[in-house]
Formats: sequence, structure tokens, C-alpha cells
Amino acid sequence: MIWLLHWLAVHTGTINEGGPYYGFWSGFGSDIGEVAIIGGLATVVRRHNCEVHGCWRLGRHQTGAGHHVCRGHHPDDPLTRQDVLDAHAAAKPRQPFRAAKTKAP
Repeated sequence: MIWLLHWLAVHTGTINEGGPYYGFWSGFGSDIGEVAIIGGLATVVRRHNCEVHGCWRLGRHQTGAGHHVCRGHHPDDPLTRQDVLDAHAAAKPRQPFRAAKTKAP
């Protein structure tokens, strides 16, 4: 049993280092932060992905029932580029053409 504790102490960095637990925090203990970052990213992906089973895309669009789904699974027809340009042109007030200003030398 003592060999297991010695092995654990060596591999976590608590033996043969410059100070108490220096080896742990500079080696094995630094992985705690990496695990937290990876776990946080997994949580964000899990929380914001499409609610359709097996779909890994981000669910940015909300349906009438309140489900967050991706563009491919949304029941309404997806917008096209021309739809966006037409809506922008209709909402934009008419302004006369202005020439670009040039810098004086």
C-alpha cells in the first residue's frame, strides 16, 4: 500500500520539488484549470445547441413554441440573401449620393 502512496506523491509532484506543492501546481494541479475550461465550453455547447436530437449546430432561432433550433430545423422558410437586401433597402431612408471625401496632400 505504501508503494501506491509513494507513486501518487511522485506523480502529483509533492515529492522532490523545490517547495511544498510546487510540483503539484506547476504540473498535475495546472490541469485543474484546463479541465474547468473544457467543462465550461462543453456546457456552453450543450446549452446553446439545436434541440433536435443528434444535431450539433447552434440553436439561434426560436420557434413559436419556444424551442431553440438551428436554421436547418426551423419550420419557417429560411431567409435568402435577396430577402435581407430587399428588407434593408425598404428600411433605409433615401439619401442623395455623396462623393467620398479625399484627404488633402
